[in-house]
Amino acid sequence: MDSYKTIASLSEGIYTEKRSKFLAFAIPVKTVEEVKQHVADYQKRFYDARHVCYAYMLGHERLNFRANDNGEPSGTAGKPILGQINSNELTDILIIVVRYFGGVKLGTSGLIVAYRIAAAEAIAAAEIVEKTVDESVTFFFEYPFMNDVMRIVKEESPTIVNQGYDNDCSMTLSIRKDSMPRLRARLEKVTSLRFSEED
Repeated sequence: MDSYKTIASLSEGIYTEKRSKFLAFAIPVKTVEEVKQHVADYQKRFYDARHVCYAYMLGHERLNFRANDNGEPSGTAGKPILGQINSNELTDILIIVVRYFGGVKLGTSGLIVAYRIAAAEAIAAAEIVEKTVDESVTFFFEYPFMNDVMRIVKEESPTIVNQGYDNDCSMTLSIRKDSMPRLRARLEKVTSLRFSEED
């Protein structure tokens, strides 16, 4: 898998059930630190709410995830939110659902439905984008072979991340993961070219 789906920007959804109000926010995130920061911000912002529940999924392999019920009965809030992230095959996303209690208990099945629908509403309002998983390669070569390198760059269309011209020329290229083996194989044939030890 060298592509993944995420959301372009913050989106919101709302669901009301028996006077309980569920405000859902879908937020693009890249790291657990960002998740913690957003959760803390929303807990501050909605300090008067009964619960601030959330779930997130990180990384193109979709292996880093967590669901939090924030005081709701176990499995009734975070799990249904995470379920919506999964069924839409999204990652690099945090969904926070803020609940204002309306005085009538919803029961566990009612809660599961409410959190699921609220999360689904936020996703429905979002712009879903597909991104590629990219890899980069750094290499050095002698200036007379610049044309050979640039021909490969033109034909394979990687992104030039940076380039330098000291005694040796250096270049870092980034390309979609499944195209990297072909790019490397072609670069290997350029006279004088050597790859950085870090790659």
